[in-house]
Amino acid sequence: MSRCIAVDDGSAGVCANCGKGSDAEGTVKLKNCTACRLVKYCSVDCQKAHRKQHKKACKQRAAELKDEQLYSQGLERAAGDFCPICTLPIQLPMSDHSLFMVCCMKRVCKGCVLAVQKRGMFDCAFCRAPLPDNDADMLAMVRARVGKKDPESINHLGEIFNVGLGLQKDVRKAIKLWVEAAELGSVRALFNLGRAYDRGEGVQQDKAKGAEFYKKAAMQGHVESRLNLGCIEAEKGNYDRAVKHFLISAKLGYDDSVEAIKRFFMGGVATKEQHAEALKGYQDAVDEMKSHDRDEAKRLGI
Repeated sequence: MSRCIAVDDGSAGVCANCGKGSDAEGTVKLKNCTACRLVKYCSVDCQKAHRKQHKKACKQRAAELKDEQLYSQGLERAAGDFCPICTLPIQLPMSDHSLFMVCCMKRVCKGCVLAVQKRGMFDCAFCRAPLPDNDADMLAMVRARVGKKDPESINHLGEIFNVGLGLQKDVRKAIKLWVEAAELGSVRALFNLGRAYDRGEGVQQDKAKGAEFYKKAAMQGHVESRLNLGCIEAEKGNYDRAVKHFLISAKLGYDDSVEAIKRFFMGGVATKEQHAEALKGYQDAVDEMKSHDRDEAKRLGI
């Protein structure tokens, strides 16, 4: 009876189905099972013949590999979360602590906006283009960049259609734009698609599909997607998995994650050490985001 042979380290050199090994002439070339990488096969026929016996172990290991990727990637903020002027990560939620410039699709922290204005410059703090005076001018700027296939512009146009800012609200159009932007590399678009499917906005509700989009965004450093994954796991009662997500987002500077772990700790489903780790990680992230200009902008209510 043939059996699965663990080859995690690549040392096993026999087919898991027939036991045949690679030969010196190279006429027999073993290939790993692409899903789990636990076993090797000498041919497609052997892989098919062994599938029933291997299926359970394969599925389990494939899930473990996906989890390893999920929790080991996205431990740093996404590139768009850093102010392009001072290069510091922007405090969360970013909409409260920065301005989005449609001319260049850059999000500039309010500290840098204030610093530029103090020098008498009131155009875009980053590219120096005149700021749009109305919705029509704003849309013209966005569409010009959409025409050049800029992913963030395409995502932003989707957000405009989603709320109806200067355009008739069209959530289905927003979804199409987000799909295009995501394919071109927009992490924000992945989050928007995750939220749309999670809530059933503009598409048939599909929470599993929404979670997959959140995972793709979280693995690229999107903090709110990571927080949402923690909430999804908590709703399922998977508290260990939820804590892992909340710890990551806490260390990226999201205070809601710290509060979630605090509630878990008070409820007995998170440890004192995990709560302490979240507090320290969050404070370290907050300290990294501080600057004199940002403190002054906050004091002035900008």
